[in-house]
Amino acid sequence: MFTGLIEEVGTVDSIAVTERSSKLTIRAAAVLEDVRLGDSIAVNGVCLTVTSFSASRFQADVMPETWRVTALSSLKPGMRVNLERALQLGDRLGGHLVLGHVDGTGKILSKKTDSNAVRLAIQAKPHLLRYVVPRGSITVDGISLTVVAVDEESLSVSIIPHTLKQTNLLEKQVGDPVNLETDVIAKYVERLLGGRTPGEQQKAPAGLNLAFLQEHGFA
Repeated sequence: MFTGLIEEVGTVDSIAVTERSSKLTIRAAAVLEDVRLGDSIAVNGVCLTVTSFSASRFQADVMPETWRVTALSSLKPGMRVNLERALQLGDRLGGHLVLGHVDGTGKILSKKTDSNAVRLAIQAKPHLLRYVVPRGSITVDGISLTVVAVDEESLSVSIIPHTLKQTNLLEKQVGDPVNLETDVIAKYVERLLGGRTPGEQQKAPAGLNLAFLQEHGFA
């Protein structure tokens, strides 16, 4: 579990890709202060397991499915990546509940200055946008951001100067892919109500409906 508050920006040192697996080596500092084998570190929002480490680097294996469905496959040596260690019980939840399980990728459509902020428009597929609402939360490359607008093809987020300086978003350009993780609460509510995919509905369990969820504070 993560919060979407980036601890540091690391640098891709090397990428080893074979037919069946991939291995990332990333240069870092802060996230290595108390690292142990098997720890989870989110890399651009993707939860990865530390398989080896030194004072300045760590390695993580990337399974084929993760390589296919995330933007990690677009990384190259020298690129900077957002890093966050797993949340500890008792830590402040300054962002929102982030699992590090990326739902899919989006593409930056525009990047515009908006007073002291920068507004990004991100193209995304309908199966992701169905969980996105204005003023709701979304994770973009591991960063917890607030949605300012959404339509049938894209979503927009506004980023304050501090976040730009502390993440790799400052370097992102129009056309770049980004990892997206939607709000897990919305997905659980849909599942409990029996929703599957647009046009395909599953009967909700007896006694479980929208009125029940509202009454008990789930919706």
